Amino acid sequence: MSRSHRANHYGTLVERQAADRYGLELDRCSWHDAKRLDGTPVEIKAAMHRHSDGQPGAFKLYDQYHEQLRAANGWYVFAVYRIRGKGVEVLRWEMRHSSRLPKLDWHGGGEHRDARQTKIRMSSLF
Repeated sequence: MSRSHRANHYGTLVERQAADRYGLELDRCSWHDAKRLDGTPVEIKAAMHRHSDGQPGAFKLYDQYHEQLRAANGWYVFAVYRIRGKGVEVLRWEMRHSSRLPKLDWHGGGEHRDARQTKIRMSSLF
C-alpha cells in the first residue's frame, strides 16, 4: 500500500469518527467531507501525530477549496491521530469556523502544481 493510499485510508477512518463525535452527515465532494445538521459544510482534516521519521504531521489545505468553504460559511474539523493496529486513535480534536484559522501562507507546488496550497502546523491550532 502506497504512502498516499495509507494516508487516504486513515483519513477516511478519522472522517467516520468525526461524524460520530460532532453529529455530522458524511457528504463528500471536492471541497468538503460532511455537513452539519443545518446543512453547513464541514471539511475534515487529519494529520498523523508523528511520521515514521519523527517529524510532526501537518494539515494541508488548498486555496480553491478553502475559499469555497469560506463562501459557504463552513467549518473545519482538525484531528491529530496515531495508528493503532489497523485503525486510528484520535489524540486531539478541534472544530473551528473557517474564518478562525491561523495566518495562511499560500504557495504553489506539490502534486497539484496549479493549485495554491498551505500547511498548518499542529502547534498553530492546539
